[in-house]
Amino acid sequence: MNRTGDLCSMLPKMLPQLWKFALRISGDKHDAEDLLQLACLRALERPHQLRPDTAPLSWMFSIVYSTWINEVRARGVRSRAGIAWDDDLLDSVADPAARTPEENLMSGQIVSAVQRLPEPQRVAMLLVAIEGMSYKEAAEALDVPIGTIMSRLSRARQTIGAAFGAGKDPLVKRQESKETVVGRNG
Repeated sequence: MNRTGDLCSMLPKMLPQLWKFALRISGDKHDAEDLLQLACLRALERPHQLRPDTAPLSWMFSIVYSTWINEVRARGVRSRAGIAWDDDLLDSVADPAARTPEENLMSGQIVSAVQRLPEPQRVAMLLVAIEGMSYKEAAEALDVPIGTIMSRLSRARQTIGAAFGAGKDPLVKRQESKETVVGRNG
């Protein structure tokens, strides 16, 4: 079987994970559908670019992500990547097991905290924590060194931890401390 044939047989198994990732990074069902179609098309047009030492799923995540970045740049609206998730999106990817109201509240707070992360940290967190990729696989998918993934995850965890530990958004906390310093000196 040739590489295109191999890819055609592998793609259907990858689609659920790729769909969830596309939905999470785009924040919109229609954008996710378009994104996934474009990514699959690009992969099928370029099967020779899949290196033997790269996992096909990592390669596909890389294509989905780069396709999304290209789309955002083409629209000229970088802030679109950081839109808030809505209840419909949460319902579409939620755990089917019944959860308590407290668990639902905590889940919503975690999703909100992750959505407020800068895009590079958010995407690294999605690939490793949600998609279950290793640091190496995430680094390959994003075409960055493994140390960059580790650094982005560390900063993301610190930001989320500070938001939950202090009960405040760390960005608000930083602004308040700047105002206190200005107030003392002024």
